[in-house]
Amino acid sequence: MRNAKCLCLLAIVFICAAAYADEGMWTYDNFPTARIQAHYGWAPDAAWLKHAQLASIRLAQGCSASLVSADGLVMTNHHCVRQCLAGLSDSQHDLETIGFLAVRSEDEQKCPDLEGDQLVDISDVTAAVDAATAGKSGKEFHEAERAIKAQLERSCSSSADVRCDVVTLYQGGVYNLYKYRRYQDLRVVFAPEHAIAFFGGDPDNFTFPRYDLDVSFVRIYDHGKPLKAAEYLKFARQGVREGDLAFTSGNPGNTSREDTLAQLQFQRDVMHPFLLEFYSELRGLLNEFASQGPEEARISAATRFGIENSLKAFKGRQLSLVQGSILTDKVQAEADLRQRVSKDTELAATTSRAWDAIAAAEQHKRDIYVRYSLLEGFPRALKLVGRVRALDRYAVESAKPDGERLEEYGNSNLPALRAQITTPEPVHEKLEQTLISWWLTKVREYLGTEDPDVRHLLGKRSPEEIAAELVGNTQLGDPTLRTKLFDGGSAVISAYHDPAIDFARTLDQMSRAVRVDIEDNVRAVETRNAGLIAKAHFKLDGKNTYPDATFTLRISYGAVEGYVDNGHRVAPTTSIAGAYGHATGRDPFALPATWVAAEKVVDTSLNLNFASTNDIIGGNSGSPVIGRNGEAIGLIFDGNIQSLGGDFGYDAAVNRAVAVDVTGILGALKSIYHADRLVKELSH
Repeated sequence: MRNAKCLCLLAIVFICAAAYADEGMWTYDNFPTARIQAHYGWAPDAAWLKHAQLASIRLAQGCSASLVSADGLVMTNHHCVRQCLAGLSDSQHDLETIGFLAVRSEDEQKCPDLEGDQLVDISDVTAAVDAATAGKSGKEFHEAERAIKAQLERSCSSSADVRCDVVTLYQGGVYNLYKYRRYQDLRVVFAPEHAIAFFGGDPDNFTFPRYDLDVSFVRIYDHGKPLKAAEYLKFARQGVREGDLAFTSGNPGNTSREDTLAQLQFQRDVMHPFLLEFYSELRGLLNEFASQGPEEARISAATRFGIENSLKAFKGRQLSLVQGSILTDKVQAEADLRQRVSKDTELAATTSRAWDAIAAAEQHKRDIYVRYSLLEGFPRALKLVGRVRALDRYAVESAKPDGERLEEYGNSNLPALRAQITTPEPVHEKLEQTLISWWLTKVREYLGTEDPDVRHLLGKRSPEEIAAELVGNTQLGDPTLRTKLFDGGSAVISAYHDPAIDFARTLDQMSRAVRVDIEDNVRAVETRNAGLIAKAHFKLDGKNTYPDATFTLRISYGAVEGYVDNGHRVAPTTSIAGAYGHATGRDPFALPATWVAAEKVVDTSLNLNFASTNDIIGGNSGSPVIGRNGEAIGLIFDGNIQSLGGDFGYDAAVNRAVAVDVTGILGALKSIYHADRLVKELSH
């Protein structure tokens, strides 16, 4: 089996020494300049790094992006703005499928709830957090950590335009305060057709060679006018060549390279099996729903895409745990570190029991994870239930002191929370009713009919009856009403009743309980003890490696480079000509009509996609690839199949990031889409 063979090649995960080759998702304040200089004979200086940092944008909904013009133009992936396009679409104008081009500036359309964050400052607040949590564990540790984080974020946030997050790094060994400039007015400028943005569909997903134009452009507006950007990435004029130095600046979501053996075993034995089964059934449900007609296919498209992508990713991660050497390597690495710790009297006193404490927490997590996922996790994905529960929770949490609230209800996050709750993105009633009914069926199936939470949530009604009542008899699908209630505050929300919010209140009783259990008895234990292990690493080896990904800005380095797959050499670049050659005229290998019509006029010799050794993971979608001279040379949109084990380790021989070449983007904009205004802006 191709996947299994490739994933078995994954190298040893991070132990305690420095990362090797092109491995690493480095924070901007701990960039390995000397290592890059030694390996490539050149390294970025402080000015280059500051330029890249300020040109990078995080899309708070889960992607990365970059400023590419002085007028606030932002480049990201098509799949990163799918929800925006869906929110702007209707049954006559399916922008996800047909694409979008704003010919004039006044044609640019605001995305319903897209937020862009620009990292402007990083400061170390480890001492403050350590002092506040010293001597505490479990619930006391969690409460003290939450309170000091809120205090630090509150003192940093001067206005709604400033977002401050205390970021936990090295599993609790370091805490940094990240200060962002927040932008909540992002307007779509260009998106190609789905057929070319996801050319090759699921068969080509996580593979290389690729032939995709997975790009979109949005524009940041600041107080109603296009942002005047002091730092942005100019487009390179030459396509990449093998061996070119490549830097990726983006926001990788999360990795588990520093996890203990017990944490990895939990993922292998509990988390992945549950999610694979759950998402597989959900994909079947969504495919059946889409088959009912064109409108059903349209309104479910974005959700189906996300589920299919997640399924393939989780399959790859699970394969890397069950068929690779990751767990056996972790056994040896953990034993070696514990032995080294035992020889240091001071470390032995503080750290020797840390692994066992985490193991005990993981055992408890095994008992409650499915309940947590069903009651706390999945409802966030339901548009109606998720928004209404968030609204009701806001009423409860906003009445508390900032430092005692659930994390996402802290003062620093309220602008993003308001946007999430009040978004004008429509609730498609038929789809929502189908998903709610299926979800409640799964709650009953997994937890059992005699479970107290199930009996309290469903009573004597069927999942179908509850779903029909929630969707059919609520007024809270109306964003105007949700906005009025949110702005009215706690008392106004609490006084409001209808089937959806009353159901959300019932759900919150049980979902809040299991969330508190997870936070106090699992995450607090993990953070406190993993922090001790990290500090032991620092004492024994120095802080000469990178922390696990946390959906915060990181920079990776590498080169444009092919690889060997199943004995065959894979070249690092593809061309527009290759896209025409790869097309069959049948989905998912059918080029859109714009491409077919332009075959004789577009420069088919231009690079379209390329592979590089940059270390990336989910969340890096939309990251710019930056060349030695500080220009954008590409746009990350995927990784190859070997990169699916990147949660746990990195193998420079076969791990590859996959990007769109900016010269291919410009060529398509000019000759296929005739986006003259956009081409002119990108050519300055």
